[in-house]
Amino acid sequence: MPDVSRDTGLGLRERKKQRTRATLIDAAIKLCEQQGFEQTTVEQIAAIADVSPRTFSRYFATKEAVCLALVDDAVDLAAVELARLPLGMNHLEALFRSSVTMYRNTKNAGIGGLTASRLMSTLRIIMSSTTLRQATMEFRPHAVNVELAKRMGVDLEDRSLRLVAGVWASIIMTALADLGRTTKWRGVGIDDAIDRIEETFAEFSCLIEGVVQPV
Repeated sequence: MPDVSRDTGLGLRERKKQRTRATLIDAAIKLCEQQGFEQTTVEQIAAIADVSPRTFSRYFATKEAVCLALVDDAVDLAAVELARLPLGMNHLEALFRSSVTMYRNTKNAGIGGLTASRLMSTLRIIMSSTTLRQATMEFRPHAVNVELAKRMGVDLEDRSLRLVAGVWASIIMTALADLGRTTKWRGVGIDDAIDRIEETFAEFSCLIEGVVQPV
């Protein structure tokens, strides 16, 4: 999330809008951590953020959207890392490396940025809700998929793009589901999430080594 207090390039109106957006996200995370996503309402989020439900709707269409906002911030950061990797790298390997780098960078994020604690809170909320897990798995034209399409030389409607994106989403969700199941999220930090993603990707890579290509 941008540090709006330090971005002197933004006008007063834009800074106010970004502060309101950040406040709504923080309120949603706080409430969902306390009482669960399903029990949290737009009205409650708006009340904690000290805005009206109508103001909430100007920033987010649904409560799912506000809870996934930090996911979109993480995706934007991962897309930057993906763009830095060699074009000849295997697509899944590139997605893996860019994602892990983004996760690691959260440990050094400054005030207002996507910190490790904010990302972990978001992951816990998503993994506790069937609705949010399904929303996360759905293909969207977000920054990573746009960058991936460029690397593959295809458009966003291409089947091969959706296949690669779907496989990667499954790897991530499998890793996080396994982490939550074995730890119940007690004492789990960003390094634990990284370790589980690395282990899951390594296992996946071993499994597909022996796959025979159809003729």
